Amino acid sequence: MLKPQQNAARELVSLDGIWNFALAGPEPNEPWTRQIPPSLQIPVPASYNDIFVDRKIRDHVGWVYYQRSVTVPRSWSDQRYFIRFDAATHQGRVYADNALVVDHIGGYTPFEVDITELVKPGQTFRLTVAVNNELTWHTIPPGKIETLENGDRKQHYQHDFFNYSGLARSVWLYSVPKTFINAIAVKTHVDGTTGKIDFDIGSNGPLDELQLRISLFDEEGELVNQTSSQKGSLEIPSVHLWQPGAAYLYQLRAEILSQDPADDVVDAYELPVGVRTVKVSGNQFLINGEPFYFTGFGKHEDTPIRGKGHDPAYMVHDFQLMRWVGANSFRTTHYPYAEEVLEYADRHGIVVIDETAAVGLNLAIVAGVLGLKATPTFSPDTMNHQTQAAHAQAIRELVARDKNHPSVVMWALANEPSSSESGVREYMEPLVALTRELDPTRPLCFANENQANAQADYISDLFDVLCLNRYYGWYINTGNLEAAEPGLEKDLRSWQSKYDKPIIMTEYGADTLAGLHAVGDVPWSEEYQANILEMSHRVFDRVENVVGEHVWNFADFQTPSTFIFRVDGNKKGVFTRDRRPKSAVQVLRKRWTEPSGLKKGQYSTRKQ
Repeated sequence: MLKPQQNAARELVSLDGIWNFALAGPEPNEPWTRQIPPSLQIPVPASYNDIFVDRKIRDHVGWVYYQRSVTVPRSWSDQRYFIRFDAATHQGRVYADNALVVDHIGGYTPFEVDITELVKPGQTFRLTVAVNNELTWHTIPPGKIETLENGDRKQHYQHDFFNYSGLARSVWLYSVPKTFINAIAVKTHVDGTTGKIDFDIGSNGPLDELQLRISLFDEEGELVNQTSSQKGSLEIPSVHLWQPGAAYLYQLRAEILSQDPADDVVDAYELPVGVRTVKVSGNQFLINGEPFYFTGFGKHEDTPIRGKGHDPAYMVHDFQLMRWVGANSFRTTHYPYAEEVLEYADRHGIVVIDETAAVGLNLAIVAGVLGLKATPTFSPDTMNHQTQAAHAQAIRELVARDKNHPSVVMWALANEPSSSESGVREYMEPLVALTRELDPTRPLCFANENQANAQADYISDLFDVLCLNRYYGWYINTGNLEAAEPGLEKDLRSWQSKYDKPIIMTEYGADTLAGLHAVGDVPWSEEYQANILEMSHRVFDRVENVVGEHVWNFADFQTPSTFIFRVDGNKKGVFTRDRRPKSAVQVLRKRWTEPSGLKKGQYSTRKQ
């Protein structure tokens, strides 16, 4: 599925703005058969939870409804036209007037529907979207719903961030010609100074008398190469590589041409292409054949009021802060981010570990926090073959959407699954095989949680890179950095000894209350957060296989209000939720930007 774009052959209409809004019960009650009154209205894109001052809306479990009127332009009489949703968290049912036109499960990847046969050009129709935020054992991410004595429904889930819901990304109405390009896949290679782009162009039907023209342009708009094949390769002499911190993007233009009149453009689509290679070799992670050291963060799509609503101003500001502090990369914790984020990373040379929404496949963590007996994570009554099927579909949609982004260098299949528990290998191994089949060009990883140490873990041999989430000095050896430092080093060396693979610290850090200062190692103080980072960095520099460090978290973020151990959210950010720096930022900035800071090679940030 290609992201919609506007050009001479295609038109694009944004449906963002103010929609009418209503709550429903556990099952949709047919609001699409009538006009939803404008007594409640809501902006799109935005999560609905924090927009209003009604707790029933914030904590609602079940279906909500968005509705607006849409007019198909009269000029589209010779076109096909679609409605596209960049995301609906976690399930979206779309109605054109009274007709159900599409039902999609999965809260962070796009879906669309062809409405050409349902709505005539020039016609106005009622567009209703039912969005469901329910999480069950069979969804990704998983959860369960409890019905209370008073009849209210309470959502339980295993992930430590708020279950923001609704239409958090853009909605589009767009047109394409009757015969159009509907898929493009690219893979890039480098041989000395020559680059090669393998491409595969798909169309909605046979081209018959029509022809294809595939053109490649450099950043100055000069033609580099051209062919008429639907599937083939384009060579680039003296190639400009896409590199971390020094992005270079070619433009691949695919055109469908008519023969009468000759070479008239029927359809066109342009795709930015970065030529680069990614490979794991021994204990190194190589980009363009050079060792790469990851510096950066786990993040969240989370801002005040909008929740997970995509906000381009926040996005650009976040990238500016990351660059200022010296970050060259981030992980899309714990779900695929808006595609605009990846486009920005492509353009500015930021490296991305792209993660599915498989967070919470670990019932032992919650049981441990609450002091309960752990329920088996993988069983017929919890995460089972239905969960695995939903997980597989999430992987398919992630790879289909993001496979052409040069910034994406690795797929992360899960965050902190119960990887030392019976059944995990049977669950994960088919998903690893599926991902390698879908994309054999990128390494794979998952984020390992501390309970599954190197001796107990069942699945790390399936993956290319070891990604470890560790909180020595916070959850382990709290307030005692003298004990935390050798403990962390022993842990990392055990992984290095067993697997000899690259190790990325995908989470480390501490909760910190901005403005709390203390002498000595006092948890929650700004000084303690900085001291934990410095202690961790000393260990990373001593362990050869460590090839990256992603602090948890970039910024404070909202968590479930039922978590008594969270006060207005998770405070592990080095920036506050409104992006004000804590003291720890200066520790990172010194390490990541000054020549004397990082002891390991970090070729990427020096080119920014």
